[in-house]
Parts: sequence; structure tokens; C-alpha cells
Amino acid sequence: MSTILIEVRPAKAPDAPAVAETHDEAWRGAYQGIIPGAELEKLINRRGPQWWDSAIRKGSRVTVLSFGDKIAGYANYGRNRARSLQFDGEIYELYLRPEFQGLGFGRRLFNAARRDLAQSGLKSMVIWALSDNEPAVGFYRSLGGRMVARSSEQFGAKSLDKVAFAWGP
Repeated sequence: MSTILIEVRPAKAPDAPAVAETHDEAWRGAYQGIIPGAELEKLINRRGPQWWDSAIRKGSRVTVLSFGDKIAGYANYGRNRARSLQFDGEIYELYLRPEFQGLGFGRRLFNAARRDLAQSGLKSMVIWALSDNEPAVGFYRSLGGRMVARSSEQFGAKSLDKVAFAWGP
């Protein structure tokens, strides 16, 4: 019998290639058929290993979930960027490789990011999801998120609806 270690920890610079690979797989799984193909490719290609290495080295809050020696998912978070929403923190991204979804790992990453934000004094938080990304919308609802705002985002010629979920005051 072997034991596989599941660990949630801050990302380190050597994790950058694996985080980039996770980003690529997760975004293809989440957005294929939602975001137009050429636009999706552009978004994925902008976030290669060098981008993640730079973000991690500059101190961006990136937390990874590793399953054995493989990065299964990541969360990227910090201060709320939407001035119109009165929440302290924001999870910018929370993604898992498709084969690791539905196992409770997303909840673990979410809780780690939320705890880290709260320890920094950011007690309330928001996260945005594309309305058409039904698994994400269902996931944030299952975590107790309440819908607090709607907006849209342009992807090439296509405008997509997005919703904000919030926790805390």
C-alpha cells in the first residue's frame, strides 16, 4: 500500500511550469465551447511558465494543491479589484486539472485562499465566474457564495455574461 501526499501550499518559482500546464488544461476544460477558440488560445498562451514564474517571484498570492508530485490545481488571489463592490478580497482564479475535479480539492484550495485572505485582514471576498460555466457557478453556490453582481466581458466579437459571488459582510 502506498500513500499519496495531498498538500496545499504557497507556489514556489520551480512550480511555474506545472502551474502553466495546469492553467492550460483547466482553461481548455472549463471554457471550450464558451470562449471562442482563437480568443481562448490567446488567453492560455499569455500565461506560460515565464508569466507564472514572474508572478510568483513578484509575490503574487498563488497557492497550489499538489497530489503526489503533480500540481493538481491552483488559486490566485488578493485585494478586490472591482471598486464598485464593497468586498475586501478577491479570488482571481481557482482552477483544477479536469481529472482532479469533483474530489473535494477545489474546496480545499478555496478554503486555503479564503483563510490566507482573512489572515491578512481581508475578511470578505468576491469571485467572478462566467454564467455559462455551469460547473463553476454550481461550485461557488455550493460553497455558500451569494450572487451580488452581474457584468459582461468581451472575448473577441462575443460578449459573455459573468456573475460575482461573495462571502462575508
